[in-house]
Amino acid sequence: MTLKAHRLISGARVVAYPAPDTGPSLAREIAAGSIAAGAEEIPMIVPMRTDRFPAQEVYADAAERIAARLAAGEDVVCLCEGDPFFYGSFMYLFARLVDRFRIEVVPGVSSLGACAAALRRPLTARNDVLTVIPAPLPDAALRARIEGAQAVAIMKLGRHLGRVRRLLDELGLTVQAGYVERASLGAEAVRPLSEAPDPAPYFSMILLYKGDDPWLS
Repeated sequence: MTLKAHRLISGARVVAYPAPDTGPSLAREIAAGSIAAGAEEIPMIVPMRTDRFPAQEVYADAAERIAARLAAGEDVVCLCEGDPFFYGSFMYLFARLVDRFRIEVVPGVSSLGACAAALRRPLTARNDVLTVIPAPLPDAALRARIEGAQAVAIMKLGRHLGRVRRLLDELGLTVQAGYVERASLGAEAVRPLSEAPDPAPYFSMILLYKGDDPWLS
């Protein structure tokens, strides 16, 4: 969390955050020490499961609850897991509110940077191109993007970890890949990809460098 985010959360009278329908909100747990006593909380319940659910209805309802506080003159701080505009669900709230209210987006520490730091290796170098790939893509699309890249970050692993690892095995790239889960949190784990759990936590990432920059030597 940045110092600016801490300052805004600590001074907020209304705090909104995503939460699963079972268990605690990770976003709230991360920011818990910054939320002021007595602050009103708006949990946005987003079911975390593989089958489809009416996600847009969830965001529409949350946007209207937040809009009611904004229209009453309150400022609302909305917590995000990661960066708001990097695969972040906040984009769906932003689209529903930006035409009616002033919104300031405070960027977070990107998971890309956090995982690279945990692995103690650069993401990419010089003129190499970094390709960010969501693991749920079909095998053919994953293979094509990996083969055409110098540096690769594979996100949203979860139940796709085994499939992605098999593909990297076929390409002879597993030994070059590093695995990080829950980067920057207390339960952070850093492992060679060969030792990664299957399934993996949702908050996990594979970093792979295929370039030939001298930092490797």
